[in-house]
Amino acid sequence: MRTTRLLFTGLIVLLAGVVGTAGPRDGKQQTGAQVIEPQTYGKKICGWPKPEGVSDEVWQNACEACTSMPTSPEASADGTLTSHSCDGGYEIRIKVVPGKTYPAGTKRDVMKGGGLGEEKPPQGQEHKAGEIDQVAQTFTRYDASYPFMNEKGVIIGETTIGGRRELYSDEGMFDIMELERLALERGSTAREVIQIMGEFAEKYGYGDSGECLTVGDAKEVWQFEIFGPGATELGAVWAAKRIPAGEVGVSANVSRITTLTNDPNQTMYSKNVYDVAEKNGWWKKGDPFLFNRIFGMSGQPRPNRREWRVLSLLAPSLNLDPWAAEQPFSVKPDKKVTVRDLMAIHRDVYEGTPFDQTKNPLAGPFGTPNRWSIARDYKPAEGYSPVERMVAVHQCSYVTVLQARAGMPAWIGSLAWFAPDDAKTSVFTPLYAGNFKVPTAFEIGRRDKFDRNSAYWASNFIGNWSNLNWRGMMVDIRAKQAEIETKLFADQPVIEKLALELYKTDPDRARTFISDYSNRVAQENFMKWWELADKLVTDYQDGGSRTTPDKRTIPAEWLQKQGPIGTKLPGAPDTPATPPKVEKKDDPKVEKK
Repeated sequence: MRTTRLLFTGLIVLLAGVVGTAGPRDGKQQTGAQVIEPQTYGKKICGWPKPEGVSDEVWQNACEACTSMPTSPEASADGTLTSHSCDGGYEIRIKVVPGKTYPAGTKRDVMKGGGLGEEKPPQGQEHKAGEIDQVAQTFTRYDASYPFMNEKGVIIGETTIGGRRELYSDEGMFDIMELERLALERGSTAREVIQIMGEFAEKYGYGDSGECLTVGDAKEVWQFEIFGPGATELGAVWAAKRIPAGEVGVSANVSRITTLTNDPNQTMYSKNVYDVAEKNGWWKKGDPFLFNRIFGMSGQPRPNRREWRVLSLLAPSLNLDPWAAEQPFSVKPDKKVTVRDLMAIHRDVYEGTPFDQTKNPLAGPFGTPNRWSIARDYKPAEGYSPVERMVAVHQCSYVTVLQARAGMPAWIGSLAWFAPDDAKTSVFTPLYAGNFKVPTAFEIGRRDKFDRNSAYWASNFIGNWSNLNWRGMMVDIRAKQAEIETKLFADQPVIEKLALELYKTDPDRARTFISDYSNRVAQENFMKWWELADKLVTDYQDGGSRTTPDKRTIPAEWLQKQGPIGTKLPGAPDTPATPPKVEKKDDPKVEKK
């Protein structure tokens, strides 16, 4: 994803050289690799190998961001699913863009370079890159840093995959965000959206880093991957592969499409895909053609911890190897996947695994999994990585879990479960494809100004406050998440049944009803999250003075692991005796003050 100049870079800087980060690296510069000036780069920094002159901190915040989980309708408990964690300092505002009619001869501006928020400097704002013919009718869609849904029920998740640096082209008119906007304005199905993006990228040029979009509708979901055609070329190289029926996939900043077929029900791809590979010497006729190896990698694949975690949580019976260089493109889950399953994964920090970030020494006495910058001159012990790239990271802009269901109008059957900021300390709200708008709280906000009127800041505040005492506050946060979300899921079939009854006699009234409901609960959740924030401030004042001892007390086990603590007294031995092992006992119940 696009670099941001960056309010939140803390966690991802720690990922430099960590096993489990996204993608392969080797030490060799490729032909055509650029040396990029640190103050002039955009998203072109993403790719392999990492360019000279760009820090690990900036490169990884831009290029190892986002996770998506495309789920076929046959593998899901309720329709096609996909998702997107928009990780990094991106646009935090969302809005509904109404469909419109246009007279013949109207032109559509093509904008490029936005999605970073209004607080960014001029070079971080969108600009006009060209224009194309407008269609007579556009569809209503959601706009965000990465647009995610339209009224026809098409849903999109995203992750950046970088790719070979030689493929990046400044000549292209479209970046990935504008391709999404255009396709959602015009496409009624997942296949149409993919074909529109491919057609316009090939014709007018793709000028962005390698990207993966997970594109779905009520019938199917696809993994679409796109790269530039080369530094001086106009066009694009792309492929799309359908997630097999009954299976679930994952994208975590690595190209995942391997073989291509001539069956358009299984794969689609650009006309130039073989020519570009052969012209650059990356493939020759007669050799196996692996799309991800040819366009997405500069060296051998290496473990991607998020791929392993997502697929292992959904199909634990497979006993996938966390150290495997590559994971399966898709798997059959052990049980039907639900929206709440994907929500839980978007809140995951590897708890209960050898990679549990709440047990890392950097987690402190209260086990926060969030990580800040480590000094660049720190050298970890040989054979050790100080931190793992988690699915849920604190510098996330927003998370969507997207759902598309058949058997009802698309603007009722498709919805985005939207969580501002980091999902693990936020709450999900249902936004229907038929919404006419979203509450003002979701339309406003900037990272350089704290604002209690902004939904983003409500979640971001709780996320930051929780770092004071993660172990204690997460009990309260998870309880409130469960309370709100459980009611929303219980209400969902009731609300949709009412909307469908209205639809039989008055479709316009039904759409107004579903939009009003969505806006009401979104506003309520925004207000409830500030109420929770105020409660956490009160309860955890002065080290948690208004909580129970089990929440506020530093564990003896953690203290003893730190070695001697405090002032060395006269006569104390230079080598302290090993303290007795702590016996864990159930904490007595203590009444809250």
